[in-house]
Amino acid sequence: MEFTLKTKLSATAKQVYKAWLSTQGHTKMTGGAAFISDKVGDKFTAWDGYIKGENLILEPYSRIVQSWRSSQFEETEMDSQIEIILEEVDSETELTLKHNNVPENGEHYIKGWDEHYFQPMKAYFLM
Repeated sequence: MEFTLKTKLSATAKQVYKAWLSTQGHTKMTGGAAFISDKVGDKFTAWDGYIKGENLILEPYSRIVQSWRSSQFEETEMDSQIEIILEEVDSETELTLKHNNVPENGEHYIKGWDEHYFQPMKAYFLM
């Protein structure tokens, strides 16, 4: 299963990129504890350990590709992958999230991205 979601944020692509790949920024913008870096090959956790993965491709201020799995994944299930594309449009950044290799019962992740990432991020970048 795979899906693509989009949202607009009141921030520059650089601000979104740096917040996503910063322990302090990621924690503040989502409301869940994160440990993350801006280095390819580094592992990360987010949402108090519910999410874990690894930075696979980092193109500063435009693209982030990470392996991704939640604690709900079965041991035998492979990691899924997220790709985040950041495009500045006028004074906002359009964030496109492509999530692929999601387990068949993973429809709830669509709602989860909106509730636990996009909505808190929108509020965070308005501050």
